Amino acid sequence: MTAEPASAEKSAGDPRRFLRSGLLDSMPRRWRDKLAVTRYLAARAMPVLLEPMTERELTDRLRELARDPVGLRRAMVDQGLVQRTRDGAEYWRTERTEYDES
Repeated sequence: MTAEPASAEKSAGDPRRFLRSGLLDSMPRRWRDKLAVTRYLAARAMPVLLEPMTERELTDRLRELARDPVGLRRAMVDQGLVQRTRDGAEYWRTERTEYDES
């Protein structure tokens, strides 16, 4: 996971404005904001595309980023950012986002 850049003010389009001390307390209500936050946190928790990880490993990573790691994991799957095996044992990120480092 990459560190957040130090910035006194975050612009209106910056998903980091929903984080408190680097942690997402609750998902934003507006779809556009929810999508941006989910894409940003997916890139932080799963920086390598197609790298498989167990459900527990992903949940542990998301716990460092959000108060509801299971809800965040579900949102990433629902938005198509993350795929999982049929039994939910393994997850991998399939979509590059605007928040990925080159």
